[in-house]
Amino acid sequence: MEKPTAKTGWLWVKEGFKLFLKQPAELLTLFFAYMFLSMAIGILPVVGQFLPLMLIPVFAMSFMQACRQIEQGKRVYPNLLLIGFRSPAFLRLLQLGVLYVVAVVLAIAVSSLVDDGALWDFVFGQKPMDNQAMRESQLFTGMMVAALVYLPAMMAFWYAAPLIAWNQMPVGKAVFYSFFAVQKAGGAFTVYGLAWMVLSVLLPTLLSVLVAVIVGQAVVVVLVVIPITIVLTVIMYSSFYPTYTDMFGRPDEGDQDTKA
Repeated sequence: MEKPTAKTGWLWVKEGFKLFLKQPAELLTLFFAYMFLSMAIGILPVVGQFLPLMLIPVFAMSFMQACRQIEQGKRVYPNLLLIGFRSPAFLRLLQLGVLYVVAVVLAIAVSSLVDDGALWDFVFGQKPMDNQAMRESQLFTGMMVAALVYLPAMMAFWYAAPLIAWNQMPVGKAVFYSFFAVQKAGGAFTVYGLAWMVLSVLLPTLLSVLVAVIVGQAVVVVLVVIPITIVLTVIMYSSFYPTYTDMFGRPDEGDQDTKA
């Protein structure tokens, strides 16, 4: 496994666009099915607050397998969303999901040291914060601190799900390999992350300002920006697959731990 160059990060983004354009309707359908199911789970009392986060590794394999099938010229269907639940690796993926929850809660808890619990209240509070309260709080500072604390966990989780499902690794080994693989490709991931910040944050913002200046109606801005944001999100999901194949190679049929 050669060390990726910084340029590789941009190539991952481009590969995400290519995969999406091969089956855009199918990937969008899979994404909407995921969002609908996550919202349905989210309304469950108590567990609904954590279960969608815990199931991220399980659902992640749906998009990874979808990209794999697109690459192989196979059609993607909505029932692929449940592939992680049918996998022999399901329990290990669920264990990884528990680590997701622990890492997020820990990061938000640490942020309370600098924002007086503003982020904690925003995420877990029972009543929403109004705009004035958000401006007066240290919410943004807390978000920055939480992001920095969560960064090592994100590195450890990035490749963990496919390593568990496709390479049959135990959770601890998958997290270990993922962390050091991301560290090894640090330059590529820096470019990759910056590219997606521009595409998913700055581009929709600039577009919304442009539409607002030209049209002057908030409804039109929403109707234009939201679909573009959704499409970019699905393309970003699609770009996760080439980051894996570049570092660990394409999974062989014999290595596949999930069946369509």
